Amino acid sequence: MMTYSEALEYIHSVTWLGSRPGLDRTRELMRRLGNPQNELKFIHIAGTNGKGSTSAMLAEILKCAGYKVGLYTSPFILRFNERMRIDGEDIPDDELAEITEYVRPFANSMEDTPTEFELITAIAFVYFARHKCDYVVLEVGMGGALDSTNIIDTAVLSIITGIAMDHTAFLGDTLEKIAAQKAGIIKRGTPVLLGTQHGDFDAGFDGGIGKEGAESIRRVISSEAKRQDAPFYGVNLGRTDIIRQDLDGCDLSFDGKKYHLSLLGSYQPYNAFTALAACDILRETGLNIPYSAEVAGLERVIWRGRFEILSRQPLIISDGGHNPEGIDAAVRSIKNCFGDKKVNIVSGVMADKDYGYMISSMARVAHSAFTVRPDNPRALDADRYAEEFKAHGVPAKAYPSLYAALEAATQNGLPTVCLGSLYMYGQVVEAVRALSGK
Repeated sequence: MMTYSEALEYIHSVTWLGSRPGLDRTRELMRRLGNPQNELKFIHIAGTNGKGSTSAMLAEILKCAGYKVGLYTSPFILRFNERMRIDGEDIPDDELAEITEYVRPFANSMEDTPTEFELITAIAFVYFARHKCDYVVLEVGMGGALDSTNIIDTAVLSIITGIAMDHTAFLGDTLEKIAAQKAGIIKRGTPVLLGTQHGDFDAGFDGGIGKEGAESIRRVISSEAKRQDAPFYGVNLGRTDIIRQDLDGCDLSFDGKKYHLSLLGSYQPYNAFTALAACDILRETGLNIPYSAEVAGLERVIWRGRFEILSRQPLIISDGGHNPEGIDAAVRSIKNCFGDKKVNIVSGVMADKDYGYMISSMARVAHSAFTVRPDNPRALDADRYAEEFKAHGVPAKAYPSLYAALEAATQNGLPTVCLGSLYMYGQVVEAVRALSGK
């Protein structure tokens, strides 16, 4: 029997050759496995930003409504097992090992071997089918049309959340091209919901999208929905209200009904509005989702690394914003919580991101910057990153580790916000624990 560590070693093996867009390998692997995904009903969610939070909210609401719910997300934050959950519980180590051992000979026998993400997706489909989930909330890995999750034929709803300029080498260099890739998850006759776009409501903090960009996104998505004869829905912000938002969460209303959202971040109410609009559509398809389940789901949902308070004394917040729209949303969250008070920014970033724009946004709220190099081959050098902050008028210094950066940042009594990469989250958590144990 394969052990848990052997399963992870196999999954992350160098024989799985990175990201190679296309659906043929996944279809072939699932055919060899008996197409277990065909036994499931999916809510398929794509988007540049917000898809993970929206997925978590919707999965928790459906769980509170009494359904057995699978949740597939990426990347993981602390442990690999987070990528596939049932009713909020990660896949157990022994079951992950057992299913990986089951899938391995099918994958190894293929002439064109699957990528790592394709293999993980296959393992997840087997897991959810074995446990006979009522519904699976399925988050796209990247893009949509050519993402390995897009082999499914049994979606009951497609959702496309906020779209922004990201992964341009794979998805295209315009909002319209990226939106077209996301629209690839739309299935013939299956309802599609376009979530809130930052250009609709967040002028000045919209990653440079603007209202015109938001309208372009809407045109592309609605046009593809029409071509697929798929009922098209949007989120009517006229039905919504943000009543109160602070470091304890958010009180909001949707269609006159009141909710408390446990998640922080200026953008989370808009993800909640998308999730609640999705519930309306799902009710039309026959699901029983009472108001009480919506209330409980939004109160109980947990989603790590998105404007999450890791320590209150000293105050340390971690946010996974890693592209212009995500950073703008985090900056707006900082302004919501602290007004004109400046904060210390601990940040590392990937070299292929538009970090010039991201720094110009962070400069609006930064007292000082403490830069690090995330543990990723694509990461930008910390010294170069610090020089870029200085060029934008922000005092900055590079540090050899997150612990050193956090230790320095927490000396002046200002709030500290960690930004720029989800890859840093685990290291941030470890550093905060180490600081608290000093």
